[in-house]
Amino acid sequence: MKHAAVSKETATAGCTRRDDFPVFADPGLVYLDSAASAQKPAVVLDAMRAFDATSYANIHRGVYALSERATAAYEGARGKVRGFLHADADREIVFTRGATEAVNLVANSFARPRLGPGDEILITHLEHHANIVPWQMVCAETGAQLRVAPINDRGDLDLDEFAALLGTHTRLVAFAHVSNALGTVNPVREMTALAHARGVPVLVDGAQAVPHLPVDVQDLDCDFYVFSGHKLYGPTGIGALYAKWEHLESMPPWQGGGDMILSVSFDKTIYAEAPRKFEAGTPNITGAVGLGAAIDYLTAIGWPAITAHEEDLEAYAEPQLAAIEGLRLIGTPAVRAGLFSFVMDGIHPHDVGTFLAADNIAVRSGHHCAQPVMERFGVPATTRASLGLYNTRADVDALVSALKRMKEFFAA
Repeated sequence: MKHAAVSKETATAGCTRRDDFPVFADPGLVYLDSAASAQKPAVVLDAMRAFDATSYANIHRGVYALSERATAAYEGARGKVRGFLHADADREIVFTRGATEAVNLVANSFARPRLGPGDEILITHLEHHANIVPWQMVCAETGAQLRVAPINDRGDLDLDEFAALLGTHTRLVAFAHVSNALGTVNPVREMTALAHARGVPVLVDGAQAVPHLPVDVQDLDCDFYVFSGHKLYGPTGIGALYAKWEHLESMPPWQGGGDMILSVSFDKTIYAEAPRKFEAGTPNITGAVGLGAAIDYLTAIGWPAITAHEEDLEAYAEPQLAAIEGLRLIGTPAVRAGLFSFVMDGIHPHDVGTFLAADNIAVRSGHHCAQPVMERFGVPATTRASLGLYNTRADVDALVSALKRMKEFFAA
């Protein structure tokens, strides 16, 4: 994120958490792919292992001690998510398999019943496929239209165009808090206020934001907020949807099955209240415990230390990357969080990734599930280096050095 400069001493004192992560028992590993999936600290792995070893049982229905402990752990994790997002109540938190399932839940349970021919859903040109395809599917089935707010050459949203596209037919706005392809931090509060001025509800995809920024959904005033655990130093297969209670009350269940009902007969089923009516079947109980442990871990570090560390790394990396001859940063947003995307003259991004992998440097090469962003900048793919709590200035040095060697190698 581009803010005031932070001294190296301030940024690294107690904040470079490499020793907390068992994967770095390999001292040569330079892991710069946290935007795809972050590594897990030992406390998360230990919490999941301890739960499975001592407290695992199915939840909500058992009256024996193991089931009661498991239920308390699962619902306790819901409370941790509520606190992490500063939601008003635990009942506003629905556990999902991740941000993708959460978007699909809102698309099918909230948007679909409210849409018809001529209605519009507004997204932005920055979106991950998971915040494009579900809306396209719903539009195809209801006759609604998908509208797209443009971005400028820096990778920032054109806020005036966004406002202009909010019309009398707009029924929902959905956009990323942070772009997974460019690192752009959107002005969520302003965008939400513009939508609400026209009575339009807002969904925010927070998958890339929650590891880097404190989130207060009441302050942002968004109607829905989604994120995935595996971006947040937690396990895969778990995530959450925050939704304002009035929306959850009005939304029908998306999936049917066990534990989302009060009673079932062949004539009629009575559903449980939210959030349970959206959590059909046996959930990822251990994943929820791991997500709660990840939230505890970040909370113990604190946002001032996290942001200072990442701001220092971003400020250290950007000028060095920009100074490499033949390297072009794709996206230079006014406010960036957590990553750099770039291309190298004459070298395909997949070749860049392969060359770096030979030095044990892990980056992501491809379109990053954001093909419209690639098309906007006229490139088929980029190389993306993304940062986490465990990264250091030495990781940046290793990346820059390897890129310079690669350039010499391909020029030979």
